[in-house]
Amino acid sequence: MRLPTFSCATVLASKAQIVDLRSPAEYARDHLPGAMSVPLFDDQQRAIVGTLYKRESPEAAYKAGLEMAENGMGERLAAILGRPVPPEEWRERFTELAARLRKQMREPGVLLEEQSDLRALGDQPLILHCWRGGMRSQSVALLLRALGEDRVGLLPGGYKSYRNWVMQRIERLRGDDFQLFVLRGATGVGKTEVLRALEARRPGCTLDLEGLAGHRSSVLGAVGLEPASQPAFESGLLQRIEALRAGPIFVEGESRKVGDVVLPRGLYVAMQTAPQLKLTAPIVARVERLGEDYLGKGCLYGLADDRRLQACARALDGLRAKLGDARVDGMQAELREGAWRGVTERLLHAHYDPLYSHGECGRSYLAEFDATSPDLLDSLLELRARYEARLPEGG
Repeated sequence: MRLPTFSCATVLASKAQIVDLRSPAEYARDHLPGAMSVPLFDDQQRAIVGTLYKRESPEAAYKAGLEMAENGMGERLAAILGRPVPPEEWRERFTELAARLRKQMREPGVLLEEQSDLRALGDQPLILHCWRGGMRSQSVALLLRALGEDRVGLLPGGYKSYRNWVMQRIERLRGDDFQLFVLRGATGVGKTEVLRALEARRPGCTLDLEGLAGHRSSVLGAVGLEPASQPAFESGLLQRIEALRAGPIFVEGESRKVGDVVLPRGLYVAMQTAPQLKLTAPIVARVERLGEDYLGKGCLYGLADDRRLQACARALDGLRAKLGDARVDGMQAELREGAWRGVTERLLHAHYDPLYSHGECGRSYLAEFDATSPDLLDSLLELRARYEARLPEGG
């Protein structure tokens, strides 16, 4: 029995159900778009197998891994197939195939057969993968095929081949691949909210880098969010770029880093050379916007999320070198008492606004807009339409 394999591009362009057999931590760090997580080992089991492989032998690791996999195989098969699979259907085959696989794994690729047409697997193909397309995915694929599931195939090279595919495509991005409008403005004017409102009005016209990064790109930027890893950010970015509509795309102005993730050089170059749009808002509106973002809407009515208040207070430690211990200690105490408005305004004046002014020094803008105007979205989309049609500004 040989296992059909399909390239990363073929799999991603199809409607195949992708099954990720890696551990939960591996899956959480990054995974193929739409992949279903069915871990063959949990995080602790994977660590045990890896330790045995390094400290004892591949045989010891294989034996331990086989026992761990067999213990929960029925549940895993049910998760993949969407139906229960009784032990009498798979257990004898599992033992037989595991022994065969161990023997043939000494000759890498002997079980694999590269194919190009996924239609050979029928209307509902299942594509399995693990880290490198080795023991984990091949053993489960062999078992499923022995159970009569001819719709099962493999991603050769596993997740690692997908990651290489993403990195190659990211590295090939160039500045002239993008047509952008870059939204800029001081902290709290609502650039992210404007992006989301534009997207709701005209799907496919925005690129939300902070949303993809899971970070607001500031000292307090991770509060209430789950920052993405660099691989997950690049996977999401590539997906989004391929989903964008033709014509200029709105994106928020960022530095080369958004939190801990780094923007592709081609995209960053395009952001520096694209038309720049400036958003402005009164200080009161900015303070309330930041309160909603970091503490939840309830903060406007005296119902700030206490956990977020505490997280914001802790995050202010990152400003001690700039603002001094006494100042930070005072703001932390006020935050913990719920006095977030005064702290926010002082942070804007003492930290965020000077930082923004320094970064924008010498920058020229195509146009300036009041972020609180009810006509803002119409004005931005009108500008986009004129730009797209190459009409003069007054036309």
